[in-house]
Amino acid sequence: MATDIKYNTASPYKLTPYIEGKFLDILAIREISAEADDLYRQIGIQYQYRPDLLSWWVYDTTQYWWVFMMRNRDIIIDPIWDFSADKYIYIPKKDTLIHNLGI
Repeated sequence: MATDIKYNTASPYKLTPYIEGKFLDILAIREISAEADDLYRQIGIQYQYRPDLLSWWVYDTTQYWWVFMMRNRDIIIDPIWDFSADKYIYIPKKDTLIHNLGI
């Protein structure tokens, strides 16, 4: 039986049910829509393996580190080790994030 746990809007687990008050159910993916004005950039060497730092630079918080993986699921499978400086990714603008996550 799933219980109603309230996760913060910044959490990748916001939509994931919590089972028997003990553990998370299968991850319910939070979609990040593809927009025409998303930035397409190479991951800078200063952000290699550090999506939290890119999140800080773009969104003024480290909490949205997971957004890059959700927006680039065909490129980034592992949110840390696939976040390397040789990859080009789409970076959603802050307005897109606000709209998608209901912040």
